[in-house]
Amino acid sequence: MDMFNLTRLPEFILLGLSPRPEDQKPLFVLFLIMYLVTLAGNLLISLIIRSDPQLQNPMYFFLSILSFADICYTTVIVPKMLVNFLSETKTISYTECLAQMYFFLVFGNIDSYLLGAMAIDRYVAICNPLHYVTVMNHRRCMLLLAFSIAFPCLHSLLYVLLVNRLTFCASNVIRHFFCDVNPVLKLACSPTFVNEVVAMTEGLASVMAPFACIIISYLRILIAVLNIPSAAGKRKAFSTCSSHLTVVTLFYGSISYVYFQPLSSYTVKDRIATVIYTVLTSMLNPVIYSLRNKDMKWGLKKLISRIKSEMDRLSTAETNKICGS
Repeated sequence: MDMFNLTRLPEFILLGLSPRPEDQKPLFVLFLIMYLVTLAGNLLISLIIRSDPQLQNPMYFFLSILSFADICYTTVIVPKMLVNFLSETKTISYTECLAQMYFFLVFGNIDSYLLGAMAIDRYVAICNPLHYVTVMNHRRCMLLLAFSIAFPCLHSLLYVLLVNRLTFCASNVIRHFFCDVNPVLKLACSPTFVNEVVAMTEGLASVMAPFACIIISYLRILIAVLNIPSAAGKRKAFSTCSSHLTVVTLFYGSISYVYFQPLSSYTVKDRIATVIYTVLTSMLNPVIYSLRNKDMKWGLKKLISRIKSEMDRLSTAETNKICGS
């Protein structure tokens, strides 16, 4: 049934995380909870930043955009994944598959470039604090954001166009839980040499560019911090970077494990690693940034206090209205 030419029947079957029927409902519950936590956590981060005037600076501006990108990132993958857990067919159309691949690459790369922009922000804040406001002004922040969105869109379009030129005639079963590039390429009958060369050149360069910014920024930060005479000053400087470093390690560690290896070696372990950087990292970002950041903790307390006072005001107004009537 799965041996045909996709020009006649343009449809793929997503194998998912497990082919066993008894695993589908537990996996559905697990990923539904993770998705809801991701949505709630990242929306809360955005709400805290928007509601607190003290958090209106470049670091939290990029963090709020990162939270929005994480919501989009997981939404591209998880809803279809949840439907397939409860479906017997688990199919995805060819067009839908390419669309999912495109937006997955777009938001994944936006995450990567935003992490690079946040590293630059930390470098300026620690190494050049007196000029921080002038260097990281609104115009430069908007330019960094524009590049972080525009380049991933063009980069992802190139990948999808290269996949679209391939012929699929051997099997329509994608051994993955979404339309990632490598599992789809493994189904191609036509040569994938161009795709692999582009992935190892342009793709590697696009991933390494923000990573290089992060490495260079943190090397400069490390040198600056080591020159601080007091231990308390060193701890304070490092504490402003700890959350960002944790997220970078999770994100780039899992990505490098999955993508920087030959196409033929793509295995079940890669699917698990993909869960880490697509779902788990997006879910943990709000926890990491809120638990390890005093400003976010204070912002959360103020938001809760504001909500409670607003509820008390509404309750008092409702009581007075009832008593008056």
